[in-house]
Amino acid sequence: MAKEKRIPKHKAVYILPNMLTIASLFCGFLGMTWAVEGKFELCAIAILVSCLFDGLDGKVARLTGTSSEFGVQLDSLADLVAFGVTPAFMAYQWQLHNFGRLGLLAAFLMIACGALRLARFNVQAGVTSKAHFIGLPIPAAGCTLATLVLFAPFMPPVLVQKVLPMGTLILVYIVSFLMVSSVRYSSFKEAGVFKAHPFSSMVTVIALFVMVASQPKFLGFIIFACYIISGPIYTIFFLSRRSSKLLGKSSKDLS
Repeated sequence: MAKEKRIPKHKAVYILPNMLTIASLFCGFLGMTWAVEGKFELCAIAILVSCLFDGLDGKVARLTGTSSEFGVQLDSLADLVAFGVTPAFMAYQWQLHNFGRLGLLAAFLMIACGALRLARFNVQAGVTSKAHFIGLPIPAAGCTLATLVLFAPFMPPVLVQKVLPMGTLILVYIVSFLMVSSVRYSSFKEAGVFKAHPFSSMVTVIALFVMVASQPKFLGFIIFACYIISGPIYTIFFLSRRSSKLLGKSSKDLS
C-alpha cells in the first residue's frame, strides 16, 4: 500500500476554524445589506456577532492545534470586511453622508487604515510581544462604531441632532489614525484567565458580567471607548516612564 502523503502544516486547510472565519465574514456581509436598507441597529449587531466568531476561530485553532498560514490570511481578509468595510459603510449611510466628500473620505480612510493595520500585524506577528497590540486592533475600531449606533437611542434628542453627526465623523478619524499608530493596546492574552485568582476577583468579574448583560446597548460603547482611551494613557504615562527608567539605569551602568 502506498503511504498517504501528509500535507505540510503551513499549507493545510482546517475546516472548523476556517468555517468560523467564514461565519464572521458572512455576518459582515449581512451587516452591509442591512445598512443599505437603513437597518443600522441590525447592522451593528451583525458586526458584534462577527467579532464573536472572530474571537472563536483563533481560540479553536489554538486549542485543536489547527493553526495554519492559510487561516491567518483568511482571518485578515474577513476582518477587513467585517470590521473595516462594513462599519465604514454603516457609518457613512448613518451619519457621514451629511458631510459630503469629508464624510466619504472618513469612511474610506477607515478602510485603508484597517488594511494597513492588518498588513502590519501579519508582518510583525512573529517579532512583537503578544501582551500588547501596536495600534488599535481593527475589531475594536469596528465594534466601537457598532456600539455607538446602539448607544445613540440613549442620548438626548438635542445631542442626537447637533452633536452625534460631528461626533461620529471625529470618532471615525480617531479610530482610523489609532489603527496605524504606534500606541500600545492590551491584547488580554497574558491576563491569566485560566489561572487561580482570589475569590474576590471572581465576584468582581461576575458583577461586571451582570452589569453589562443588564444594559448591553448602553454599556457596550462605554467599554469600547474606555479601551480606546486606555491605549494612549498606557503608552504616554507607563511606557514613557519605563523607558526613562531603563535609560537612567543604562547611563548609570556606563558611568
